[in-house]
Amino acid sequence: MPDISGGPLNRRAPGPPLRGRVAVVTGAARGIGEALSRHLSEAGMHVALIGREEETLMAVAGSLPGRSICVEADITDRRALADAARRVEAELGAASVVVANAGIAVSGPFDRTAPELWQRVIDVNLIGSAGTARAFLPQLTASRGYFLQIASTAAFGAAPMMSAYCASKAGAESFALALRGELEPGGVQVGIAYLHWTGTDMLTGIDDHPVLETLRRNQPRPARRVHSTDEVARWLTRGITRRAPNIYCPPWLRWCQPLRPLFPALVARITRRELRERPSDELSSPVEVLGAGGRADWDSHRTSPHDR
Repeated sequence: MPDISGGPLNRRAPGPPLRGRVAVVTGAARGIGEALSRHLSEAGMHVALIGREEETLMAVAGSLPGRSICVEADITDRRALADAARRVEAELGAASVVVANAGIAVSGPFDRTAPELWQRVIDVNLIGSAGTARAFLPQLTASRGYFLQIASTAAFGAAPMMSAYCASKAGAESFALALRGELEPGGVQVGIAYLHWTGTDMLTGIDDHPVLETLRRNQPRPARRVHSTDEVARWLTRGITRRAPNIYCPPWLRWCQPLRPLFPALVARITRRELRERPSDELSSPVEVLGAGGRADWDSHRTSPHDR
């Protein structure tokens, strides 16, 4: 198994491959970030939790079995990320694993979504992921570490009413693929995690969402299952341990990769039919930021503007 320590890749340290190393998880206050932080801590890693909700972050950090710190930071703020990286290195050591997990989603028609809100989804999900990689790249280079980009099956086929989220996740996947080619010669590996239906608060009320409910209903029965954050975190931890180039949550998603050219047309056909049959008042619901984490980010962003 490849080493993720600071030494050469062919000089493995004894013992479990993650124990004693440093992991950074963005969006760690709740959901997948919280569950993954817990699993990495249980695997013996020192974990730095980064997010917007300081009190929630502190509660999560205090519940972890291992050594941890929490840093309240907006991942779209380059200076805040640089400060976070310096603090992680000073208090825990150089990061060996960095997980770009922070993300938000907005549901609603493009033409009724405020430009600032649409831009915020892109900024957090795509620009924030790139900023996270940039801030921690010196540490990952020194540790010959592993950067994991959390992507989504939203990158497989874009859904109407979710234009910003789908565009940002497709962009994040492309960014990670490009970064992989740049960093691998120097010993830094880049992984991409593809997540399907996961039981975070983003999915609260999924059956009331005209597009998401339709997509889920038209999928094969096994593909409709909503997986718990703990289950997804276990898959992610297993992939991080192996420094996997691709992590599929659930694992059967790997068999969908060869079929990806078919998905955009299939999704478009299903949603076009559904949207035509829906009463217009069902499609005129207010634009909504999905999940408590996304709403906390948007509220903080509106009340605390900063130069990026």
